[in-house]
Amino acid sequence: MNDARSLPVYEGYDVLDKRDTPSWDDATRTVIDDRIGTSDEPAWCTPEQWRTLRALCDVIVPQHDDSKPVPLAALVDRKIAKGKSDGYRNARLPALQDAWRIGLAAIDDESVHRHRAVFADLGERERVALVQALEHGTLSRDAWQGMPSKLFFTQRVLHDICTTYYSHPSTWSAIGFGGPANPRGYVRMTFNRRDPWEARETGNANNVQTMKEKQRAR
Repeated sequence: MNDARSLPVYEGYDVLDKRDTPSWDDATRTVIDDRIGTSDEPAWCTPEQWRTLRALCDVIVPQHDDSKPVPLAALVDRKIAKGKSDGYRNARLPALQDAWRIGLAAIDDESVHRHRAVFADLGERERVALVQALEHGTLSRDAWQGMPSKLFFTQRVLHDICTTYYSHPSTWSAIGFGGPANPRGYVRMTFNRRDPWEARETGNANNVQTMKEKQRAR
């Protein structure tokens, strides 16, 4: 596993600078504007489900130090609200909305059973331990209604939360991704070559942090 401090940094890069350039067309702008404009509130979740989903997103993709956090729970909630599937699912999983309804309730049930508190009210260590149990498939109380907890983790929790996080412009800017290549596309397709409109690495996270500390010390 790579140390996060060694990952490349693209300081000053904002993929939204491409918005009004030939890189994107009107259809692309509409999709991206919708993601950016998503308010951080539920459209499908009940208040209880919303708290659980937000806490679960914080465990899977922590954003505590992010200056431009992705409204992750809200975007996942919108996906669930639409009920639009990915075109495939394991036969042991219910449909999208049912899987999330059962899964969120079961996570709270397991949390109350273990800690006498719902998932959102747990400390970080307890939350992580419960998600690890979910990952390993060792959660099996009746609240799961026969849905395998490990399958829910791999094919709903990881899939829906991570793909949603990496579909947002704030994440694209952080990782130097140029976003949709529609209609311009890319020209320099070989390794270690970049198109003029692509992000340029400014160092790695460790080096950038050191530079900032030196600047503050002056």
